Amino acid sequence: MSKPVSRREFLNLLGATGGTAAILRAGTALGLLPGATRAANLDLMSLGNNQRRVAILGGGISGLTTAYELSKRGYECTILEASHRCGGRIFTVRHGDLIDEIGNRQYCDFDDDPHMYFNAGAARIPSTHRNLLHYCKELGVELEVFINENKTCYVQDDAMLNGEPVRNIEYTTHMRGFLAELLAKGLTEQELAEPFNDNEIQTLLGMLNSFGDLNEEHLYQGSLRAGYASGGFLKHGEQKDIIALRDLLKTRLGRQLLNANEGDTGPILMQPVGGMDRIIHGFLNQVGDQVRYRAMVASVDVTDNGVQIAYDQDGVRHTLEADYCFNCIPTHLMTGIKTNFPDDYVRALKYVRRGEAYKAAFQAKRRFWEEEDIFGGITWMNNPSRQVWYPSHGIHKDKGIVLAAYDYGGGMYHTLMSQEERIEAHLADGEKVHPDFRNLVEKPITIAWHRMNHMLGCSARWQRSFSDGWTHEEEEMYHRLQRPVNGRHYMIGDQISMHSAWQESAVMSAQWAMADLDQRVRSELA
Repeated sequence: MSKPVSRREFLNLLGATGGTAAILRAGTALGLLPGATRAANLDLMSLGNNQRRVAILGGGISGLTTAYELSKRGYECTILEASHRCGGRIFTVRHGDLIDEIGNRQYCDFDDDPHMYFNAGAARIPSTHRNLLHYCKELGVELEVFINENKTCYVQDDAMLNGEPVRNIEYTTHMRGFLAELLAKGLTEQELAEPFNDNEIQTLLGMLNSFGDLNEEHLYQGSLRAGYASGGFLKHGEQKDIIALRDLLKTRLGRQLLNANEGDTGPILMQPVGGMDRIIHGFLNQVGDQVRYRAMVASVDVTDNGVQIAYDQDGVRHTLEADYCFNCIPTHLMTGIKTNFPDDYVRALKYVRRGEAYKAAFQAKRRFWEEEDIFGGITWMNNPSRQVWYPSHGIHKDKGIVLAAYDYGGGMYHTLMSQEERIEAHLADGEKVHPDFRNLVEKPITIAWHRMNHMLGCSARWQRSFSDGWTHEEEEMYHRLQRPVNGRHYMIGDQISMHSAWQESAVMSAQWAMADLDQRVRSELA
């Protein structure tokens, strides 16, 4: 008898193969996340003459979503934001902006032009993230296509081809060709042919021949799909030389390159025109008067009848009393704030770790990548800088902002460096792809999220073992934080989701909490 698959195991497998969109939809079907219906269908009761006060701790997108929706239903909302800005890890950097990294404060010196910005945190919106896209539409946030996968970008690894960069299209075309050849050869062997009939074998071989551009003998001998060495328009194209399989296998980047259009980045991706923080400004146009900036929470006391919050602003201690509290302060920071939370709740708060994301960017003196036929997309490098992103916006402008490093999983490597060491590392890594990179860029900025004030980390990390998936204990702690304390205090944000780091997860977390509150209020008023 086969072993049944648990919901936890199912979500782990689904996340590994299908990414964010699959996790969100499956979680909805299993009742672990709110329905991924459009936000306009959030069925919350209007209070009428029944007054309710809500304290919202943190002005991230989950907190702003909560304020926006509850205010429309008659709740009196107050947002306490510790920083000088709202948005949290939605952070668009422009001319004059402060990068508030502890021990490394920077002010951005980019040219003061509308297209000269850098999304230092959230940067992409999949088309399957329907709740976030609905808010963009409702708040009047204009969107444009974000170019993620671009076959004219490069692949660079010191271990491959003596470090010479090759175009993405060359690497992926040749690798698929060799893989298809290997599989096609296997299918011609009698022991593998037996499970199929002749028609099935011919259909499968035809698919493999097309997938890998094999010849009639099922051999890969190169492909014009990798681009032309010469010609191709007014005369027949000349095929480029094949890169040997043994050379292709010298880099481990193939795992990223061969699935770059699947999972989270499979759907079309978008970005707000003018920067990701246009979404934050859209919310603030509606609830901006509810925000108290530089308001640092000192304590949270939950009672049977409400919540009392002490906070410091401009050196003065204040008290805020509310009927309910929605809290998107990072869990690891909440453990340093005085509370009367139950022990199991505090234990869950302490369990969650934080990602080590790191980004860096330069202003380019000219859009040199466009001279190399690159218009948006990502170059992959097997070095600590990891990636180079070319902007999808501002095409044919004189200048642009190029991402020179993005390390989502091991960002402490650069975080522990001085600013000067970081910049030199990115210049050296960039030169491996663009030989004159050092002379083509200027005005660098770096963002080490583990040292960003009021954040001290990136997205939540619930799992201790990504290979084994969620443990029963981890799932129990997750659900404990999802449930409110005394029906009064809710933790929200992408940290209270099974697939963190996405704005959609943060929005859905807020919607789940508001739906739960709504049921409690309906019962009280019945």
